[in-house]
Amino acid sequence: MNWINRNIENLLDDYIVPGKVFLLYGPRRVGKTAVLQKYVLEHFRNYFIGTGDDIQVRKILSSEDLIQITNSFQGYNGIFIDEAQRIPNIGWGLKLLVDHNPNLKIIASGSSSFKLSNDTGEPLTGRCNTFRMFPVSISELIKTHGNMHVTQNLNDYLIYGTYPETLTALNYNSKKRYLITLRNSYLFKDILELENIKNPDKLHDLLQMLAFQIGQEVSINEFSISLGIAKQTVEHYIDLLEKSFIIIKVRAYSKNLRKEISKSSRFYFYDNGVRNAIINNFNPVGQRMDIGMLWENFCFIERIKKQNYQGIFSNNYFWRTYDRQEIDLVEDRDGVLHAYEFKWNSRKTCKVPKVFKETYPNSEFQCITPDNFWEFVV
Repeated sequence: MNWINRNIENLLDDYIVPGKVFLLYGPRRVGKTAVLQKYVLEHFRNYFIGTGDDIQVRKILSSEDLIQITNSFQGYNGIFIDEAQRIPNIGWGLKLLVDHNPNLKIIASGSSSFKLSNDTGEPLTGRCNTFRMFPVSISELIKTHGNMHVTQNLNDYLIYGTYPETLTALNYNSKKRYLITLRNSYLFKDILELENIKNPDKLHDLLQMLAFQIGQEVSINEFSISLGIAKQTVEHYIDLLEKSFIIIKVRAYSKNLRKEISKSSRFYFYDNGVRNAIINNFNPVGQRMDIGMLWENFCFIERIKKQNYQGIFSNNYFWRTYDRQEIDLVEDRDGVLHAYEFKWNSRKTCKVPKVFKETYPNSEFQCITPDNFWEFVV
């Protein structure tokens, strides 16, 4: 498998420092383990690489026994614990390590923020750096393969996404098989194992409903009625799907004007390929009725990757009025509103809604199409 240079590799020296634990979150199978193992092998002389799947590692780090923990990891200058969310009370074990080994560099990774962040939050307050990793970004693909390669394969990214293994698969059938395996074996793994979900079929049905409503406001009440489960259960499931890095919630932007929608949310997927696997549709771009949704999801998640990797601090929203004037993405950053509309067909008219411009006269607006998306995502 060809190595794809990941943006996070250039940031690790700033995040992995003595006296603090580095926590790397992100979806399953996006390359967290490979990147961190590579870093450990290149930067540490004496290191330990372990996993929360190992019963001995779990037993020691969950013991909260200072002597046992420090003796077990004595002599290392670097420690990497993968699948850390599987270790009970992992935060206290890491706290003991970092407090009593001030020169030690400690790394932990996990694919479940609801478990790992809960277990590490209080113990590691002020003692950790965190970062979120994504499927491969367009900027990473350009650095590895060049602009022309990305241009030639853009349609494939819309259908099959950018998970490392789909990018290196030899043909479309291999990409499909991998995404179906990901959907069936890995997507809900943390939720089902750690949360004891009673109705996993309902969870999948909910995710499928979300997949058909990309870029649209969702109704929790309608989901509740359609699925035959309580509204609170729907909200709980959505929260778990967010914390398992499958979907991202975006809220409405409003200054409480009478015309503006204010209490509503939209959802996007971390990866187009995962979304298409959920609805079991891998038809090519030319045969898609949902190409607008795919382009919107692609642009949104690539923008989120750019914000994270380049340190662009922004509050992200969508904007819509009751008479259906809308904007796909509004970034509130540096005291200015930056509005973006995503259009797959660059020939269609794309203008800033009049009421938005009148209400926010100092805002900026841009239409993002396949002709000009480069600067927006790279």
